[in-house]
This record gives sequence, structure tokens and C-alpha cells, in this order.
Amino acid sequence: MAENEIAAAEPAAPENPLRALGTAIAAAAGGAVTEVELARGGAELVLRAQRDSLIPLMLLLRDDPRFAFEQCMELCGVDWPEKAERFEVVYNLLSLSHNHRVRVIVTTDGVASVPSVVGIWPSATWFERETWDMYGVVFEGQPDLRRILTDYGFEGHPLRKDFPLTGLVELRYDEELKRVAYGPVKLTQEFRSFDYLSPWEAMTTLPGDEKVHLNRLEGPKE
Repeated sequence: MAENEIAAAEPAAPENPLRALGTAIAAAAGGAVTEVELARGGAELVLRAQRDSLIPLMLLLRDDPRFAFEQCMELCGVDWPEKAERFEVVYNLLSLSHNHRVRVIVTTDGVASVPSVVGIWPSATWFERETWDMYGVVFEGQPDLRRILTDYGFEGHPLRKDFPLTGLVELRYDEELKRVAYGPVKLTQEFRSFDYLSPWEAMTTLPGDEKVHLNRLEGPKE
């Protein structure tokens, strides 16, 4: 090849189809999507969205034949106490028609409510109840916002990072009242620190080892 000959340019790497899908969704959503991310080395599509525009975005994702996310597989909460809007509500959607998935994330400070998607996917009722129970995120328009994992009368939301490890109240059977009753937390035992060593690693001496040391000092008996 001559020095002045221009080498043929290498073909450009094909665009990640999930990136193209995210770009198409963001363009069709009209500002509802604030960020398009690829997680796990480009294997997962993540969309960050405006909380107030969640319902139009979800309807677009379900009804537009280009996307066709027919199922809401799950939704859950995440707590980031250091952020102003500390709670993330994460929706995992599945398209059976196109065999692809998307994760949609909106945020709230715990006071502002998140629009309920139960009118789009009725199965979301259970997930929204769980997120309310564990994190205290209120879902506006959810007709059955009750606790689902904790007991009746439970105080607080146990998956918040600032929730005490001991809880706020203690549940016990009261002999005088002859029923289960709540009361202040009373620890019958302090927290202990465990070294997690196996019995063989933790055992440094064995029964009978003292005889060996005595024999070394006194010498074996004749």
C-alpha cells in the first residue's frame, strides 16, 4: 500500500438497540424522560422520568406499538437519605411483543405523592402497597393503600435507612391482659459482636495439650 493511499475507514460499531429504544421513547415522551441510561454494561435500559408526567409516559410505553410494554413485572422503593428527594420508585416493565425490558425511575421526598399506575396495570396494587408499607411513599389514586407486610398499628416504615434496628415498639403477649399487646422496646440482651470463625479456626488449644507442656518442662517419666 502506498504511503499516500488512504486506508479504507473501518465500519462504525452498530448502535446498541437498547440505546436506540431509549432515544425513541424519550423523543416520543415529549420531555417526560429526563435521562436515558444503560446499566450493566449496556444490557439494561433505564429511564429517569418526571414524577408529574409518569402516567402519560406509562400509557405511551404500554399503548404505543413501537414499545408495547404490556406488563408491569414489579415496582419497588429505594432510599437514599443523603438526597433531597431521597426515595426512588422503580418500575420494571416487560414487552412480550418485542421481548425487551425497561426500568423507569421517579423520585420523591416522601411528602410529595407519586401517581398510582393501578389504572394501567391493576397488578401494581400489591407492589404499591408494599412500597408504602416499607418506605412510606404515598401513591395518589391508589384505592387500597393499606399495609401489607407489617402488623396493624405498626409505627414507621422499616426499610427506611433511618429506621432503628430495634424498631419503635415491642410486640408481646401480656399475661394480665390475656392478649397480644404493644409496649416500649426492652432489650433482654445487648447486641453481641460475632467473629464468625469456624470451631476449628477458633479453637487454639485442645484438652490434653497441658500434658505436652508439662512433659517438655519436667521430662518424660521413667
